Amino acid sequence: MNILEKDKPYSKLGFSKLETTELILPLNELLANYQTHFHKLQNFHWNVKGKDFFELHEQFELMYNEAFKNIDIIAERIRVFGKTPISKMKDYIALSDIKEAETDLSGEFMVREIMNDLEILLSCMVEVTDQAGLVGDVGTIDIVNGFTKSIEKWHWQFTAWLSEPNEVKA
Repeated sequence: MNILEKDKPYSKLGFSKLETTELILPLNELLANYQTHFHKLQNFHWNVKGKDFFELHEQFELMYNEAFKNIDIIAERIRVFGKTPISKMKDYIALSDIKEAETDLSGEFMVREIMNDLEILLSCMVEVTDQAGLVGDVGTIDIVNGFTKSIEKWHWQFTAWLSEPNEVKA
């Protein structure tokens, strides 16, 4: 039997319609969470105040630029499968586990909010890679693994930023 003659019907890239749907659902959830995270980062970038202004203003900008690129990659990955990514703000908000934030927050609270978002994004990424692994979608796994490494690094850096400095020993 030829390897191309499988029992499952071909839909797109060798994945059945059901497998494609099962891949697109968590990708759209990741997209929704990333979009909400992106807008929160812009909010914080524009509205951070206080002694940490310069530091956090710059970090939030770096993060929202990275998030913007990742959003595009996720949406294009969905298009690769012949599907249409969600694209309305109301749909992002409804599907996202990440919630919008107020604007008048302390820098520390903003960082704690972002860390929570990063944990949600990591959870979504695990769901995407788990589903992709079930059907052998190595392309999606590769893409999301790259995102994961970056998110883990941001989480580590903000954890360090929030931690108390070591006591100076005499």
